[in-house]
Amino acid sequence: MMKLSLLIPVLNEEESIRKLVPAVDEAFTLETDVVLEFVFVDDGSYDSTFNILVGLANQDSRVKVVRLSRNFGSHAALLAAFTYCTGDVASYLAADLQDPPSVLREMLQKWKEGSPVVWGQRIKREEPLSQKLFAQLYYQLMRRYALPQIPAGGLDICMIDRKVIDTIVEMREKNTSIFGLILWSGFPPSFVHYERRQRQHGASRWTLGKKIKLVVDSFVAFSFTPIRLVTYLGLCFAFLGFGYGTFTVIRALMGFTTIQGWASIITLILFLSGVQLLMLGIVAEYLWRTFDESRQRPPFIIRDTAGF
Repeated sequence: MMKLSLLIPVLNEEESIRKLVPAVDEAFTLETDVVLEFVFVDDGSYDSTFNILVGLANQDSRVKVVRLSRNFGSHAALLAAFTYCTGDVASYLAADLQDPPSVLREMLQKWKEGSPVVWGQRIKREEPLSQKLFAQLYYQLMRRYALPQIPAGGLDICMIDRKVIDTIVEMREKNTSIFGLILWSGFPPSFVHYERRQRQHGASRWTLGKKIKLVVDSFVAFSFTPIRLVTYLGLCFAFLGFGYGTFTVIRALMGFTTIQGWASIITLILFLSGVQLLMLGIVAEYLWRTFDESRQRPPFIIRDTAGF
């Protein structure tokens, strides 16, 4: 017998979680050599999600519940699930059942064949056009400038071996992408393709602000491109300034000095000031994350647990 831990971060998912365990059990009916463990992490829900999870834990010994003290973000919640799971292998699973539990059987078979990391990759997205465009742009940028091993279509769910789980937990990085850390760790992956379904219950908490934070965290954690861009822009404007200064001196020596208008001067000042502030902002993103890591605050804080 082997144990599969299902890691399920939740935020106000009271309409979905009651259906999740039965749906997974139905998918694994024929897998008689697999023991399931459900590790729910309540990432600061303010509805009845935690109470429902406690009820499930009281009814089913396979259900474990971790409640965070506040909303730390889905990647911190997933790290908490990795920390508390006890399975030989673990897989992320969205609570809204957009990822069909049946795909986990295929991923588990790949793991049994020897793959320490198995990725579930969508072949079709039943999502609004804006989300599709954001996902496509995000993965293209990450492939080009940060993690070239990311597939072009992106990654959505993963199943990882106990050795990989322990590696990720030992890192305990903040302001990062868990999926990015798994890719960066270098364990050889395999892939399973599936079609993701539309959300059936509740509303997505994946807001624009969280998407922007993910982009910034991913690039700062895995790419030096933004800071290198600052260097290139600085050199570019330094050469332009030197060239324009040389041109002005030559004109003055030749007697062609004229009084220039204020409009061009103000335009240059505003433009260069904007570029400088942009450079400072990029540098500040790196400095803040370095400072945040140096304080060694925990990436999450546990408020309550149930089922352990």
